Amino acid sequence: MKVLELLDEIEEIIDTASGFPLTGKIMVDASELLEITKEIRTVLPDEIHQAQWIKNERERILGDAKVEYETVMNDAKKQADYLVENHEITIRAKKRAEDLLGVTEANVKKLKMSTYDYIDNILFNFQEKMDEMNVIYFTEMYNNLERTFAGIHETLANNRDEIKDMAYRTQMESEGTVVKEVNASAYFDEEE
Repeated sequence: MKVLELLDEIEEIIDTASGFPLTGKIMVDASELLEITKEIRTVLPDEIHQAQWIKNERERILGDAKVEYETVMNDAKKQADYLVENHEITIRAKKRAEDLLGVTEANVKKLKMSTYDYIDNILFNFQEKMDEMNVIYFTEMYNNLERTFAGIHETLANNRDEIKDMAYRTQMESEGTVVKEVNASAYFDEEE
């Protein structure tokens, strides 16, 4: 999937970016990230576009149903006015108009409910995909950061031990003592 490749590219930019010492901040090319973001927007799943189409189609269908309803009502009124001379015919016409109105309203309600259900299903699927991406990428990013900080901590501790050893050797040499392999950190730990 193209979106995942673009997210990998963003992650690589972040991993290889120059950092500001001791701040945990990095410097990245904003135009490069914006370009990748634009690409992501262009390749987002078709479900988003389908949801917009469904919304537009629903509005069109509801509009058509309203026009049909008004046509049926106008036809029923015309027919009722024409047949008003005979009471029994008028009663049947009103009953027919009410039946047609009931059927039309039921159809409109059924169409609305199925449209809502379809849109909700698309949104649910999209929400699940977003949750999956969150678990995959943010957990991985967090683990990478944690490993990076652990590595930095270990490097700093090793460097400090090395400096302590060098300082200890220098101290011993200035006192004229022959320096043997000694753990300098033990020397410093006593002073601290």
